[in-house]
Amino acid sequence: MKRSIELVLVLTAVVLFGLATSMPAQESLLGAPVRASATAQPDPPHYPSAVSTLFIPKSSQPQTPPTGHKFAANTNVEVVAPAGVKPGELPPYPGYGYETPASIGCVYGFVPNYTTAGYNCNPYKENYSITGGGKTIAIVDAYDDPSAPGDLAWFSLQFGLPLKLTQFNVVWANSSNSSCFFSGVPIDYTGGWEIEESLDIEWAHAMAPSANIYLVEACSNEDTDLQQAVMVASNVVSCNGNTGINLTTGELTYPACTPSATGAGEVSMSWGGGEFADESIANSGDTTCAEADDSCFTTPNIVYFASSGDSPGVIWPGTSPNVVSAGGLTNHRNSATLNYEFQSAWVFGGGGQSAVELQPSYQSATTYASKVQAICGTTYRCVPDLSFDADPWTGVYVYDTFPIDGFAYYEWLIVGGTSVSAPALAGVINNAASRSGVWAASSNAELTTLYNDIGTSNVYNITYGFCGYYMGFVALDYWNLCTGVGAPRGYTGK
Repeated sequence: MKRSIELVLVLTAVVLFGLATSMPAQESLLGAPVRASATAQPDPPHYPSAVSTLFIPKSSQPQTPPTGHKFAANTNVEVVAPAGVKPGELPPYPGYGYETPASIGCVYGFVPNYTTAGYNCNPYKENYSITGGGKTIAIVDAYDDPSAPGDLAWFSLQFGLPLKLTQFNVVWANSSNSSCFFSGVPIDYTGGWEIEESLDIEWAHAMAPSANIYLVEACSNEDTDLQQAVMVASNVVSCNGNTGINLTTGELTYPACTPSATGAGEVSMSWGGGEFADESIANSGDTTCAEADDSCFTTPNIVYFASSGDSPGVIWPGTSPNVVSAGGLTNHRNSATLNYEFQSAWVFGGGGQSAVELQPSYQSATTYASKVQAICGTTYRCVPDLSFDADPWTGVYVYDTFPIDGFAYYEWLIVGGTSVSAPALAGVINNAASRSGVWAASSNAELTTLYNDIGTSNVYNITYGFCGYYMGFVALDYWNLCTGVGAPRGYTGK
């Protein structure tokens, strides 16, 4: 009841936050947004609540690249509509063990674990919110989510996360080379990319609540538009908010500044598509991000994260040696008490060996290289690298007010998929860097640190579960094709 009253009292503040954070940033770039009609529309239908429903949006299904394009990206989002939840009911839902920021923080050692008091990282009891974070996290997604600022504000309020007006900005990656340069960034009316955006900003913020968050929106899910968005994201992280876009000509300067340690942070990409022959710098010959390939993830002082996928096999950019490939886990809880018990590999988490990317030094020359190569071989890059809870049936709470494929899910959703992993792990690494004061010089430097953590107390070694085609990959000691080095354990060694 107290939380309900608080939410009503701050409604005006949330609306003002949404206007303050979205309008200036959106209008600072060329073009006007494509908005839904102002004509009153009937409420969208709701799925029956008699049984829990797993729903995979159209955006998370494989996409066919348009003619002349290398790939079209899909999201990695899966949504659970829990049974018996009433419209307007606030999380955490009684009787359900879905993850809150506090319970996730407890599971991974970011907040106190009150096992002696019987809390055991219980979502309905644990209330120690994560603190910390700094500098910048840029989230790259396709299309426009007009509700993103307000949704982030509601999410933060519900879970007691601090949020300042200046912490969140929306940027359209509208350069002269973008497909929607003159028309603004369109909305994906299926709602799949909108839930992706809400998930990404909310869980990056949950893991690093003091970091600045930039939502960089690409004109479409095509390779060329996403490439432009990655360039803009790299600029805002490296150049302390400078997009590099000339508002008069639409020309994009990349890099927009001389990279320095003062501009540092993370870029998260929760999407991906099938591998293609010239994705690697060696094959494409491109070292300047003139096209979509590995060269787009090399800006100094930035660590890039990409989802490993929600089905057997691998996707790019997750296979790029210049990104941290974010894999999926399942959290196991006691069905009666909801107390946390252990983690295992998520059976649908993406993983395997790239058919294009050569094996990087952090897999071939670090402390436990022999353990990695015993499973991966010695020639090609294998993924994932680091993992996080991604099973939708043990998923995380997300607040999203944009209907998905015409169906509303009562605004508070349970979301899984490795789209959870990428932004959450970006927040974890951001928080760790802000605490230590040492920001990684590159993704390669961060990955070298993570692979040297194999076999130490800095990671949870996942030794239970299966994944891959025919469940042929097994979660084994040290490193495996389901979970990589494992899950983060506290902030040390990251």
